[in-house]
Amino acid sequence: MNEELIRSALDVLGNSYAPYSGFHVAAAVLAGSGKIYSGVNVENASYPAGICAECNAVAKAASCGERRIRSIAIVSRDSNGNDGGYTSPCGICRQVLREFSDPKDLKVVMARSESDYREMKLEELLPESFGPENLK
Repeated sequence: MNEELIRSALDVLGNSYAPYSGFHVAAAVLAGSGKIYSGVNVENASYPAGICAECNAVAKAASCGERRIRSIAIVSRDSNGNDGGYTSPCGICRQVLREFSDPKDLKVVMARSESDYREMKLEELLPESFGPENLK
């Protein structure tokens, strides 16, 4: 399943809009239903108005009624098409992923290719997290 998720992210990477940073990112999430939703980073001249690929993919899934994310794959390249390394989600993206997952279960796949990737649980990337159950 990791390879399919990575391929889904790689398939949309060219749609990334990153004219300012030149750092292109794509993500694909596997939702609780088994469907895959992808997203790319979209920058803005007013920097805070941009959106990360991970948040974009989660928002797409949520707008389709999904409320659970089982795993996410993230890929990146620079403007010259060079590999961006094993790209980890930023802090805001980690919190957004937390909203729609159990951090002990959510797989975060940081990929350079379909066969070259690192996998961690969200709990490792966001220890002692605050989530919906804390507000009940």
